[in-house]
Amino acid sequence: MSYIPDPDRYDGRMPYRRCGRSGLMLPAISLGLWHNFGHDTPHAVKQAICRTAFDHGITHFDLANNYGPPPGSAEEAFGAILRDDFRGLRDELIISSKAGYEMWPGPYGEFGGRKYMIASCDASLKRLGVDYVDIFYSHRFDPDTPLEETMQALDTIVRSGRALYVGLSSYNSRRTREAASILKDLGTPCLIHQPSYSILNRWVETDGLKDTLADLGIGSIAFTPLAQGILTNKYLNGIPQGSRASQGKSLDPGVITPEALASVRALNDLAAARGQTLAQMALAWVLRGGGITTALIGASKPEQVADCAGAVRNLDFTPEELAAIDRIAEEPAVNLWVRSAELD
Repeated sequence: MSYIPDPDRYDGRMPYRRCGRSGLMLPAISLGLWHNFGHDTPHAVKQAICRTAFDHGITHFDLANNYGPPPGSAEEAFGAILRDDFRGLRDELIISSKAGYEMWPGPYGEFGGRKYMIASCDASLKRLGVDYVDIFYSHRFDPDTPLEETMQALDTIVRSGRALYVGLSSYNSRRTREAASILKDLGTPCLIHQPSYSILNRWVETDGLKDTLADLGIGSIAFTPLAQGILTNKYLNGIPQGSRASQGKSLDPGVITPEALASVRALNDLAAARGQTLAQMALAWVLRGGGITTALIGASKPEQVADCAGAVRNLDFTPEELAAIDRIAEEPAVNLWVRSAELD
């Protein structure tokens, strides 16, 4: 059966926020295709997830060249969804991709060199079956390539029509200021930054990145706002079969200790008192006060998307709630406030 979008998808349920000092509005919740969009997931499930997202007003779909498995397969899958499900809807969608992590063997297959960045963007466009992406990111800081070269590659990507905007991912505050200054001088301003950020991982606050983005007028999209599923009901009773921790994908099962689960259950109780699921409260916390433009979720089933979209119904916290969240998150057993190894 062909997909017919919900005619009420723009009825006000999903707020749209201005991305920094640009003309682009992004939904408060965005969908990331990091996991569950490779060959390990049936295509019908991927379709259902994307359809549900769009029906809930989620217009932003975030990818990268290496998402899968295997690398590239998530872009191929979304390209098929664009052709078969979202045909005629391209102008209602924000599609982003990235380059920085290893994509092919040899010395030109990763990091921030001009050859890799532009070749990777071209390959992403082919896999997606589009003429341009809305946002193209430098996926990680390259310590061995001049920052000017990486930013010049992003500028070329925009000027050649391959992307409308450019962004950075996982750059620290100092590197972000340097990169943004280069891009400004080139005439292609930095639109957005994508850092990891959650109740359990607050390096953007300790590093000063959150304040830097506000100062520079750069938007933000927080990835892993649910701490890769820890801040959902998935792990309340241990590690379930089929979860990221059980598969060893990107979540170390060693962090799911009895002590950590006790802290997560305390957060879950607080969420219930607010009339929210734990995932909804965790997303609301990231979006509180407008400091983050949009929260980037992942999903393995459409019901998870619908639950996360419901977070926008209550983004306000009392001082007592925020203090309670801070107390729980500071406990050593669950504190994940570590900076990424990619940060210089």
